[in-house]
Amino acid sequence: MSVPDDEVRDVPRAHEVLEHELVYRGRVWDLARDVVDLGDSQVVREYVAHTGAVAVIALDDDDRVLLLSQYRHPARHVLWEPPAGLRDVEGEDPVTTAARELAEEADLVAGRWWRLVEFFTTPGGSTERITVFLARDLTPVAEHDRFDRTDEEATMVPVWVPLDEALAGVLGGRFASPTTTIGVLAAAAARADGWASLVPVDPASATEG
Repeated sequence: MSVPDDEVRDVPRAHEVLEHELVYRGRVWDLARDVVDLGDSQVVREYVAHTGAVAVIALDDDDRVLLLSQYRHPARHVLWEPPAGLRDVEGEDPVTTAARELAEEADLVAGRWWRLVEFFTTPGGSTERITVFLARDLTPVAEHDRFDRTDEEATMVPVWVPLDEALAGVLGGRFASPTTTIGVLAAAAARADGWASLVPVDPASATEG
């Protein structure tokens, strides 16, 4: 079977859900079980019902990307990741969430924003979808307006890594976080294209997405 190149793309499609059960209600996300009609068969699928998230590839004037060290208990690793956070404020546009997370986790405000890339983290087992933004023209948050970080966020260490070095780290296996891996690869590809493919966005004028 041959498919034209311009038709090779992901498309939304929802099979009929015959039964839906909330198996477990968690503090942050839930576990659900569906009986799904595939047409010629019915299957049971369990998955994490996730709010979704955002991440920010923040680049300074020297094309260095900001990474933060954060302990991720399920992975049993301290990972180097870009600023990121859950879409847990109802009605908040993703870029607005991204701007808030950049301020809270990195004490930074960006003057320019672009939508960089979007992906499902685990499409076979979770509804989580992450939108990654590129942020530039960075300035620090005023000292008296800075967020009081707690828990794992309290121990995060920021580093500025040249984008080329971050790319080498991704390809060399030094970084395993999906937001770092995909965000850095996307940023490097966009830079190689002269940033022409990126769509600008504005947190100040954003509407719900």
